[in-house]
Amino acid sequence: MTYEHFDLIYDRAISRFNSEALLQTNLATPKTTEALMKIGDDRWLAAFTQKVFQSGMNWQVVSNKWPNFEDAFFGFDIAKMLLMHDEMWEEKAKDPKIIRHFGKVMTIRENAIMMSEIQAKHGSFAKFIAEFPENNIVELWQYLKKQGARLGGNTGAYTLRIMGKDTFLLSKDVEGYLRNHGIITTGRDTQSALKAAQQAFNHWHEQSGLPYCQISQCIAFSVN
Repeated sequence: MTYEHFDLIYDRAISRFNSEALLQTNLATPKTTEALMKIGDDRWLAAFTQKVFQSGMNWQVVSNKWPNFEDAFFGFDIAKMLLMHDEMWEEKAKDPKIIRHFGKVMTIRENAIMMSEIQAKHGSFAKFIAEFPENNIVELWQYLKKQGARLGGNTGAYTLRIMGKDTFLLSKDVEGYLRNHGIITTGRDTQSALKAAQQAFNHWHEQSGLPYCQISQCIAFSVN
């Protein structure tokens, strides 16, 4: 596979903003491994939950009600989530102070269980995420999709990005670029497509020295 040199992608992204300095102000900065390890696991569960509820809903509505979510679910303390019985979950799902969606509410318990299993193996969920190699980040996406609840598609990946883990995103623009250049030719979430996308981003990462998130953003900027 022959890839377009990243300098060309970067130059097009600069032209979008008319200056490299302005482009740089619009690029995300990933957290260091040490900083990621300091994030409480409750914050990870909260972030996954917020992204799950935002999917298919008005983000502002979710944002406005978010303090009520924090209160209703005890600050997303994982141990407390595991102690809640079925009747309590049903009551929470009917609470008008939050968004009443039983299926999405139950993802909190399912994802808490997933995270507790990781805690048992790695010490903390944050440590697991922090130490996961970025050059195989699609494997982490797939793990979250398989072991978590409603964390497939872009939900898991977007949460990682928001929390500071260095990851590229298969946004509409990025996916379009990869398809137009023959890098992916199958369904976006197929093993072959994810592997091909990872290989391409690994190539551009080695070529440019930039974090994966910035490479992803530059590609998106370059096609608009």
